[in-house]
Amino acid sequence: MPRRRGLCAQLLAAMVRLDATLAFTAERQIVRRTWRYLAVRQEEAEIQAMVDQETAAWDNQDAESLVSLFHPDMVWPWPPDSSSHDPASWVFPMGRYDRERWKTGWVDLFEKYELVHNRRNAVRISVSVEGDGAFAVVDVDTLWRSRADGASFHWKGRACKGYTKVGPRWLLIFHSGLLEYRDQTAK
Repeated sequence: MPRRRGLCAQLLAAMVRLDATLAFTAERQIVRRTWRYLAVRQEEAEIQAMVDQETAAWDNQDAESLVSLFHPDMVWPWPPDSSSHDPASWVFPMGRYDRERWKTGWVDLFEKYELVHNRRNAVRISVSVEGDGAFAVVDVDTLWRSRADGASFHWKGRACKGYTKVGPRWLLIFHSGLLEYRDQTAK
């Protein structure tokens, strides 16, 4: 009989250890999921900050701040108008990112046009599982007025902005031109 008690005690001890191991594993999984959730929330906040920095640069007509947001391989195709959803019709009015050329173009824009309003709303932000890429869907309503003749120049629609993480910093690497969607709501 004593041998049986010893065996039962050993079995009970093994079950307690197994239960503790399973509980630890489950807790570890919860901790991992929580950390991933918090990391994604942090990365989403960093992308929102990038959208906000770009908005502030347009608001302040600050070409230097604008060019500081871009990755050297940035590309920016545009549809000929906001209803041209077929990318086969899109154009590259600015070519691949060239810091001085793009900066000069925006300085020229700011000299020729007065900013009437600049409304931007991030509709969605998505970060890759690896945490090294992201995109933001942003509704844009930016109205410029010509300083020469008062003519309006309106940027209105939804853009997809692609970001890549370079070291500790996010940079804008892709931006679609603005497209209007029937279900898009103005904010």
